[in-house]
Amino acid sequence: MDYTRLDDDALLRLIVDADAKALNELYNRYCRLVYSIAFRVVGHQQTAEEIALDVFTKAWEKVGTYRSDRGVVRVWLTSMARNRAIDVIRSEKVRFNTQQKVWAEAAAQTKTLERKPESDVDLLMRKERISLAINQLAEEQRDLLALAYFQGHTQSQIAKLCNLPLGTVKTRIRAGIQKLRQLLDEDQFK
Repeated sequence: MDYTRLDDDALLRLIVDADAKALNELYNRYCRLVYSIAFRVVGHQQTAEEIALDVFTKAWEKVGTYRSDRGVVRVWLTSMARNRAIDVIRSEKVRFNTQQKVWAEAAAQTKTLERKPESDVDLLMRKERISLAINQLAEEQRDLLALAYFQGHTQSQIAKLCNLPLGTVKTRIRAGIQKLRQLLDEDQFK
């Protein structure tokens, strides 16, 4: 059978019967379209590729949910791609929001470190100075610094994670570091 001559609805009928060659032909027809839609939403090649694979896996598993009276196969696949990409973005934003608590967690971790009694006062004073300085930063600077220094993300990763231009991320991190330096230098002479 020449699958390339079949229309999309015929391919789906064959996929219902677990015909892998029909799925392969459907993939060949629409993989670029599905990938490009995912890439436009997430802006990351590897994530877009994973979304495209998820869409065709879902098409294989859920082919029975397709209804030709609601639209053509192309629209069904692209809708799945768009929805999956939006879900990925939302889950990344949720992960970013939970990472904003990093500053508090990092401070709590230092309490568990063993210290010599004579250094406790000095350490406590330094932590307090740093905490006060960090709290004087703009929230967006604090969050980006936390992602970079406590979570170990690169500036490119932070840009994608926060859906910000790379230049904005670099500027905010640099400005945050400069402001911290200034605040801590001023504090030493008080």
